[in-house]
Amino acid sequence: MASIRLEHLYKRYGKDKHPVVKDFHLEIEDKEFIVFVGPSGCGKSTTLRMIAGLEDISEGNIYIGDQLVNKLAPKDRDISMVFQNYALYPNLTVYENIAFGLRMRKLPKHEIDLAVKNASRILEIEPYLQRKPRDLSGGQRQRVALGRAIVRNPKLFLMDEPLSNLDAKLRATMRMEITKLHKKLGTTFIFVTHDQVEAMTMADRIVVMKGGVIQQCDKPELIYSKPANTFVASFIGSPQINFITGKIAENDRGELEFHTNRFHLKIPEAARVILRKNNQVNKSVILGIRPEHIRLESLYSDTLITGIYKDDELMGADRFLYFDIGQDKPLIARATPETKFEDDERVKLEMDLSKAHYFHIETGERLKE
Repeated sequence: MASIRLEHLYKRYGKDKHPVVKDFHLEIEDKEFIVFVGPSGCGKSTTLRMIAGLEDISEGNIYIGDQLVNKLAPKDRDISMVFQNYALYPNLTVYENIAFGLRMRKLPKHEIDLAVKNASRILEIEPYLQRKPRDLSGGQRQRVALGRAIVRNPKLFLMDEPLSNLDAKLRATMRMEITKLHKKLGTTFIFVTHDQVEAMTMADRIVVMKGGVIQQCDKPELIYSKPANTFVASFIGSPQINFITGKIAENDRGELEFHTNRFHLKIPEAARVILRKNNQVNKSVILGIRPEHIRLESLYSDTLITGIYKDDELMGADRFLYFDIGQDKPLIARATPETKFEDDERVKLEMDLSKAHYFHIETGERLKE
């Protein structure tokens, strides 16, 4: 098994001086499940392909274990990679697809047979060993692709959006299967996705990327509860976090308040300490609050505001409500499916400011505690 060390990786193409991946620095522990997540074009797949040896490195070093692998061919890196499109040979049976790499390495026939049957048992595809890929469902094909990776018993598994071609129900099933597989094999996994649900449910740590740069690397619960900046806060969470622009003001009693052109909110003591520490009194900031931290209230509160109802979305167990509060974008609140209002109805909304985040107006960075 192996730890991975990625030292200040850069990737440039041709004469383009702007790097697709920029100063990517990360240490991955042995047996860890790491997920690279971000929008299309953020550099996550390019980084994975550099680790695999399928892309040249413009700058930096990659270590698998203690071995520098920059110049090693993919076949010599002791890795297995699972692709988005499964990459199965259509003319070969499931058994032959799984065994293909082992046969290329000229392993004895009995060893190949043992490895294939062991992998098929783990993935529960034993009944399909004599079928061709065209006779399998999408989930079964993905299991075959995983089986082909498992039989090599590699130090490192690399997975590039392996679930993106599956329907929603099957994706949920395969998420659990891959998580169980990771625990069963006890091997290091690096998984690339643009899907925040996959990242949050599968990862030991999440690496959030934007523009080829790591925005934050942390445990899922900390990515959600303590986002490094407005990009991470908005990318992780559904529906998106609300951003409200306002000014930090001090009242006659020396308490801090959050002021907009529509309302004033009393800021809790813990947040006052953070705002003073970061020298944000009498300055504009961005307040971030998630829809689940907004409640529909009718009683007086220091954190009560009035929103004008504009629209809603029924999402099964939840209803997402959209309110005009005088900002560029509507405020989103999460409520029960039964909650309904008339168009332009004025509704009292209470914000749980103990769960709010404050971000620098210019840099977008979360104010440090």
